[in-house]
Amino acid sequence: MAKKKKQTSNQLEVQNAAKTLFANIRFMSPDNPVRSLVLTSSVPNEGKSTCAVELARAIATSGKTVILVEADMRRRTLASLLNVRPAAGVYSVLTDATPLSAAVVSTSTPNLSFLDVEPNIPNPADILSSKRYRKLVTLLEENYDYVLFDTPPVGTFIDAAILSTLVDGTVMVVKPNSTKRAELVDAYEQLKKADAHVLGICATFCEGTGSEYYYAYYTNSGERVKPDKGREVSQQSVAVSRGSRAQTPTPHVGQADVRRTAATQASNRAGYVAAATKTKGRGAR
Repeated sequence: MAKKKKQTSNQLEVQNAAKTLFANIRFMSPDNPVRSLVLTSSVPNEGKSTCAVELARAIATSGKTVILVEADMRRRTLASLLNVRPAAGVYSVLTDATPLSAAVVSTSTPNLSFLDVEPNIPNPADILSSKRYRKLVTLLEENYDYVLFDTPPVGTFIDAAILSTLVDGTVMVVKPNSTKRAELVDAYEQLKKADAHVLGICATFCEGTGSEYYYAYYTNSGERVKPDKGREVSQQSVAVSRGSRAQTPTPHVGQADVRRTAATQASNRAGYVAAATKTKGRGAR
């Protein structure tokens, strides 16, 4: 029972962190909303794909429609994380073998759709640079409130830099105490050369301190009731949750350092923290 409560607590912490990240992105440019977004990292294994999925779920639960696009044509992971098995993907759509409506699949989260990519696609950079892919991005923006692209690490492949020129903003996912400063700076500079609008970073695998999640139940009369084992609470009772949130500083990245931190919210022992920071770059469309 204790283990189950801990898992529930961690899941809620992750969800709250993702919602904070979404809020930070919205607050950055209220007059010119960021609706299409690239998520990338400097090196592999920084939690980029997990971050993309959680952000997409946060957007979907807010009532907005969102489509998550697999743009890592070398190492596909989103379908597995979402537990879906699409019959077709981006390549089939671009070659007119499958209509977009047939390639897009629903997920277990309402308002969240997914567009996969086929394995072993040749020359991913050329595909992302094509006019057909540009038209696809525009079409997705017209049909969904938000469009998220999960791309390969920008420090390894140029794909993210290319795709960043087609969207409103780019978020760099960073694993503190693992990612080397030089790698992060090089990745940022690569995006900067492409004239990407880098919104900031999302730090992952962080731990909060002193945050315990607990439940309290209140009756209609306002009386606080402890949920004893095996005890049922009246249907009229309201469950209220409360927990502290640890603050995690944005990693320093030298000349590529961020100019202003919007907000940071970390999860406790969930290995996830959302941080949105604003940098100079291409303005949102």
